[in-house]
Amino acid sequence: MALDGELEEAYRSHLITERNLSENSIRAYLADLESLLQHVNQLGITEFSQLDLNHIRSWLANLQVKGAARSSITRRVVSIRAFTYWGSRNGWLERDIGRDLIAPKPERHLPDVLDIQSAALALEALHLRATEEESPEALRDVAIVETLYGSGIRVAELTGLNLEDIDRDRNTLRVIGKGNKERIVPIGNPAMRALDKWISQGRPQLTKDFKENAVFVGSRGKRIDQRVVREIVYDAMQALGTSKKMGPHALRHSAATHLLEGGADLRTVQEILGHSSLSTTQIYTHVSEERIKKAYEQAHPRA
Repeated sequence: MALDGELEEAYRSHLITERNLSENSIRAYLADLESLLQHVNQLGITEFSQLDLNHIRSWLANLQVKGAARSSITRRVVSIRAFTYWGSRNGWLERDIGRDLIAPKPERHLPDVLDIQSAALALEALHLRATEEESPEALRDVAIVETLYGSGIRVAELTGLNLEDIDRDRNTLRVIGKGNKERIVPIGNPAMRALDKWISQGRPQLTKDFKENAVFVGSRGKRIDQRVVREIVYDAMQALGTSKKMGPHALRHSAATHLLEGGADLRTVQEILGHSSLSTTQIYTHVSEERIKKAYEQAHPRA
């Protein structure tokens, strides 16, 4: 099998039909593959059977020299492992050479989180704006921020919500997460009230000319874009006077941290967030520890 465009198309088909990956993941995997192919072609490698572990290590080393972050190298190792496994399974490689690749341990940065009082202040400012403006967009923005913080869902999951995904009897949302996995997420009463007010009073003013099933829509009445949601959250966080640009993911981090601080167990938070691995959720225990330590240092006279 030649290392060319035909191979990329075959791999794309595999990622779609067999791996069932999201569009963003497919795009990332193919970008990594294209980068590798460009590198090995310069080394004179044109056939799959010629590819060996040193060629891949050479590619990774070249990326590192060019300034790629450790987390970026780790992601590429995972991506190319998937590619070489697929190649060996199809008989184009004698063995899966990617199994011998060792990924560098990614640096783990504690995410930015709001304290409970700051989250309440940001939401209060949004509610006040909605009362003063009386516009459908203001009602929508309140519902968006309340929903993100009240449920901890990802921005892509929020923009993908449809009207039938809201269960008012159980106070839950049905969301489609990474890998097209469905889960049911609880949502608090304030968020549900904000959703109902938006859907009954604000949404009809924007969707009157469209048969749109999305919960959240933009100014033209069609499903809202993720970039618009990010700007809405950025603006809402400015009410706190913070110099950091905090977006939807900060609300997700905050929701997870506040759940754990309130006594929720790690497994429950994992289910709510839709993490496939418990280790991903465990970072929030470190966030809480840091917050406790900071509070101690600020409050204790002999800290």
